Amino acid sequence: MTRTLCAALLAAACFTAQAAAQQPAQRQLDSLAIELRALRARLDSVRTELARLSRRQVGDTARRPVDEDVAALRAAAAAAVGRDTTQTADTASARRFAGRERSQAQLNPEISVTGDFHAAVQTEGEQRDNFEMHEVEFSFQAALDPYSHTKIFAGVHEDGIEIEEGYFYYTGLPARLRLDVGVFRQQLGELNRWHVHALPETEYPLVLTTFAGEEGLGGAGASVYRAFGGLGTHELYAQVTAGSNDVLFEGGNRPAYLLHVNNFWQLSRSTYMQIGATGVYGTNPDTALKTTMGGVDFRFTWRPPAQALYRDWTLRGEVYGLKKERAGAGDTRLGGYVGTTYRLGQRWIAGVRYDYVETPEGPNEITRQIVPTLTWWQSEWVFLRAEFTRRLSPVGADRNRLLVQAVWAIGPHKHETY
Repeated sequence: MTRTLCAALLAAACFTAQAAAQQPAQRQLDSLAIELRALRARLDSVRTELARLSRRQVGDTARRPVDEDVAALRAAAAAAVGRDTTQTADTASARRFAGRERSQAQLNPEISVTGDFHAAVQTEGEQRDNFEMHEVEFSFQAALDPYSHTKIFAGVHEDGIEIEEGYFYYTGLPARLRLDVGVFRQQLGELNRWHVHALPETEYPLVLTTFAGEEGLGGAGASVYRAFGGLGTHELYAQVTAGSNDVLFEGGNRPAYLLHVNNFWQLSRSTYMQIGATGVYGTNPDTALKTTMGGVDFRFTWRPPAQALYRDWTLRGEVYGLKKERAGAGDTRLGGYVGTTYRLGQRWIAGVRYDYVETPEGPNEITRQIVPTLTWWQSEWVFLRAEFTRRLSPVGADRNRLLVQAVWAIGPHKHETY
């Protein structure tokens, strides 16, 4: 009896201890279940509110006319810029939006730098400029506003800094005209407009340096450009500049006039040609000089679209007649060149140019030269060129010169033509 009673008491004690140990865990489970039910209730209320807001927004949109949205956008735009951004020519025309704010590109112009280094040796005469940093050119370009742009080119030479070009131009003028104002290289034929580091050779053709000076023809003034269609594409340049060229106008400062017409035809998908004509006129009353110059230029290019990186051939040439009159007397002198380049592959370009020119004034003496070149395009930023010049001069000052040119560029405009 006693043993039975003790066993019963011991079992009751063990059951009580086990129940006491399970009570905290059960209370924790009950608390989590209550919290989960509360979260589910909140989620259901959020879903109900979102559905109500969506139905209300759809109803408001259906009731509100579309014009009210447009009007709200216009009002917001006007408040942002401080003025109306729409212009309506008449009730039948479409609305035009014109932003007048300054963009980031206007605040930060595009800047490029081009280096042009020469290493040369010649067989006759004094050895000069065997190694020469021919030029470092800085280019600044930007859109001034929706109607005008600017380009400024500054060349750094051993003699100092020179503003080679600095002009701004308008686009979108009436009659589809373009107006350039400032200092610029003039449209005398084709190559005179190019910067020297972008030429097919290391120097301008002999006719340009003899008739217009070592740097070619350029000046301060205004230029008007217009393109036409019909049986090809045709371009017209009319330029008025200060006639300050030391060779062509002997440093005068009277207005000089230039007219250039260029005609372009696409002969096939792979070939095109252009033919142009140029006339120049200027006076210098201080020396009783009247200068007239006229010429024609042509270019033929073959460039297959599927192989443009590996094959192309260009043939170009220019011929000029120059007459410098004093007191109504003066002779006409001739000069010109013909040159060709052929792309041997993606990196290699071979070329040759033949020059012929007569002296501008005085005894008629003829200078001829032939200039073969071989150019290696390392990349868009770097090219190397080997050039040999054989010059035959009238006074026996013949010259054989071997020159290696290295051109490199940084910035968005690589080896820009102009």
